[in-house]
Amino acid sequence: MPEERGLSGETRGTRVVALVGPVGAGKTSLAEALLYASGTIDRQGANGTTVGDASPEARARGGSTELNLMHFDYLGQAFGIVDAPGSVGFAAEGARAVAVADLAIVVVDPDPARAALAAPALRMLDEQGIPHFLFVNRIDQAHGRIRDLLAALQPMSVSPLIARQIPIRTGDKVTGFIDLALERAFHYEPGKPATRIDIPGDAVSREAEARTQMLEHLADHDDQLLEQLLSDETPVAGTIFADLARETSENLGVSVLFGSATSGWGIRRLLKALRHEAPSPEQTASRLGVTAPSLYAFKISHGGAVGRLALARALGGAIGEGAEMHTQGGETARLGALFSMQGEKTVKIPRASCGDIVAVAKADAVRAGQWLSTGALPPPIELDQAPRNCALAIEPADRKDDVRLSTALNRLIEEDPSLMLEHDDTEMRLRGVNDEHLKTVLARLKRRYGVEVKSRAPSIGYRESVRREVTQRGRHKKQSGGHGQFGDVIIEIAPLPRGEGFRFAERISGGAIPKQWIPAVEHGVRDALGRGPLGFPVVDVAVTLTDGSYHSVDSSELAFRTAGRIAMSEALTQAAAHLLEPVHRLVIVTPNPATSRASSAVATRRGQMLGMAPRDGWAGWDRIDALIPESELDGLEAELRSLSHGLATYEAAFDHLAELNGPLAEKVVKARVGEAA
Repeated sequence: MPEERGLSGETRGTRVVALVGPVGAGKTSLAEALLYASGTIDRQGANGTTVGDASPEARARGGSTELNLMHFDYLGQAFGIVDAPGSVGFAAEGARAVAVADLAIVVVDPDPARAALAAPALRMLDEQGIPHFLFVNRIDQAHGRIRDLLAALQPMSVSPLIARQIPIRTGDKVTGFIDLALERAFHYEPGKPATRIDIPGDAVSREAEARTQMLEHLADHDDQLLEQLLSDETPVAGTIFADLARETSENLGVSVLFGSATSGWGIRRLLKALRHEAPSPEQTASRLGVTAPSLYAFKISHGGAVGRLALARALGGAIGEGAEMHTQGGETARLGALFSMQGEKTVKIPRASCGDIVAVAKADAVRAGQWLSTGALPPPIELDQAPRNCALAIEPADRKDDVRLSTALNRLIEEDPSLMLEHDDTEMRLRGVNDEHLKTVLARLKRRYGVEVKSRAPSIGYRESVRREVTQRGRHKKQSGGHGQFGDVIIEIAPLPRGEGFRFAERISGGAIPKQWIPAVEHGVRDALGRGPLGFPVVDVAVTLTDGSYHSVDSSELAFRTAGRIAMSEALTQAAAHLLEPVHRLVIVTPNPATSRASSAVATRRGQMLGMAPRDGWAGWDRIDALIPESELDGLEAELRSLSHGLATYEAAFDHLAELNGPLAEKVVKARVGEAA
């Protein structure tokens, strides 16, 4: 589809910019600054009054817990903003929306020591091929050199970082900048556009050196510019800006700009760069394989005044209310009302223009992560799933809320791809990324749906097994008028190697027990395995039925099942039962500075180190492989987070059962007995 352009040449389709980066970098403040500088809002919010982070959970936490969507116009160009949470616990909230953005801005702190915090965002953008800028926020608080920050960040980026500006300092404070493409200097004015000044004499040589480096980067992909540089010709600004735009759209380089969101410094320069250099919706459609008017649903939202909404981006053309579109399930969906979003506010609109982010009502057949299209469906967008390392056993505080809790959880899980619900015979578990993630979910559950739950740490999957071979008879005889009950069995039990589970065999001869009742004996044996003498399910045991007897009238399936259970229960008490605990295999990834502390955390949790190596493809990061008992995983994610500025994470999977003895085993068994009392 041809790009719509106005008289001045700007793209008419809405360009979507995603704000990503570490928690606390100032992404929501930058979104607010863009809205203010464009005239969309008349003041910048603070202390819980921002357009984004409007939910009580976000304001209580002091940071984003959900995706924020906003929009503004700047000099005739429409923009949408995707403000993605930076915390690991909430990152999945924005991942799908970021995937369909035209450009991402990685917001970072000016301190080189905190550069590693940007690694996950930079890595994700490189892997998905999403064009991006880098914005150094809080430049008014910078004390180190920008070149040191870029040197620390460069190993984390596949594409070269291209400094577009250098700071002007008065003493140790940054008071302005030099634009290397324009060769112009500007002085920051609080609350006003920067004032143009002459390039300070002490900055002339720095400017020339930095500009040469920028042009050499661009010349790597522009032969004409290379010839100009070799001939000592001065390239015109138009050529430089065109090359910068191409470097961005083709992921050949990452432009670096700086400023201060709260002071408004550098925001207008950033807006101009976005207007002239951000890829168009048409280019993004090409990158994603969109060939017809399509919607990508990146999130499902419940709880607003208009009910269930599918939040989506329109690409490939305009789409109106009531349009019929193909779904990935092979169905046809008719779109309901369309809404634009500004934070938590929705406004009904008749159509979604190309590039718009909209909320679609009555799209019950649409799921998050799916495409809808009027023509051929674009290819699916594959995203990594954050590991769900934290779980809580939950139940309604009031039993009458069972149905309401189930409905509410299903809605929250549909909204949040990082949530999962698990059930077994003893408890219901809500699983999420980390403790702050689940804490926020429970707060949202209470606020939105009025359902309060009781939560606790989930049960550990302890098991027990046997050490000794035992032969045991089990007899069940009952006479109460009419037909009685009679079953008589003899079994042998023996330990199996760890991980073998359960085996049942029979050596009945001479018809001591009719064959139709032998399966009932096995059922009875399995019944007894559900709770051994220590109070836990029994594993890794072989049972052989060797003999028994029956009564021609009183024997039955129930009688032999009962006899099998009696024999097995009594045999287990004599077979030297011992406790087994589940052990998980972990892969921990962490920045180098936190590696030794992460290793210590493993050791203090009865862990066994299996190996340590550099993380593949991640400069400055390590990978630790270890085995840790499941009972020791509680709080590990929070501990790793605290010792690594929130960056270290792990993935865990059950590996094996290991014998547990001594005081720890006694404590577990005593607690189990107390539960049963």
